[in-house]
Amino acid sequence: MTTVDIPAGWPATEEQARAVQDELRERVVTDEPGPPPGTGHVTGVDVAYDDERDVVVAAAVVLDAAGLAVVAEATAVGRVSFPYVPGLLAFREIPTVLAALEALPCPPGLVVCDGYGLAHPRRFGLASHLGVLTGLPTIGVAKNPFTFTYDDPGSARGSSSPLRAEAGEVGRALRTRDGVKPVFVSVGHRVTLDNACAHTLALTPEYRLPETTRRADALCRRALREATA
Repeated sequence: MTTVDIPAGWPATEEQARAVQDELRERVVTDEPGPPPGTGHVTGVDVAYDDERDVVVAAAVVLDAAGLAVVAEATAVGRVSFPYVPGLLAFREIPTVLAALEALPCPPGLVVCDGYGLAHPRRFGLASHLGVLTGLPTIGVAKNPFTFTYDDPGSARGSSSPLRAEAGEVGRALRTRDGVKPVFVSVGHRVTLDNACAHTLALTPEYRLPETTRRADALCRRALREATA
């Protein structure tokens, strides 16, 4: 497990964090298709907190995209680097997530975040932030629609509907299991929305949530228990 310090110059106020978002948002790439689903590596990242102990743990789990077998995994533990502010959660997570990705023994390929990319009030959620900082293709697959509206997609697996903001579509509500609540997919960086949805379906052969998210969630929870024991 890698131990992470808060980076020098890391934003300490909401104003500073929003200024960083404004600067980095201009670098998001949305016109690249991204890797084909079912090929290469695909990596899930997730975090777990113990706010009372000021500890955050990040996990990165690399899967073989074709068979979804685990190829590699890494964890990192650090201090909580930013207070809880809706819309600025990436600033609590990015340092440890970056450390976990850097500790992997192989290239991560596409990175799947348990959260948002462009489906974010400032169009710059964790998936976009992480993608810009690393240059990796990234997508966000969230459990809820945040502040956005959508029409319920059809009941069959693969059905989708636009996730809407005032300016138009920012993501999609995607049904990954017949008759089960959809997940909410958005582009992070260097992937189209169509391809992001195709990857999400490829990663959900049995459950509502992607295998990347399920494996990373289990690993970071286990690592947090060990770090705070």
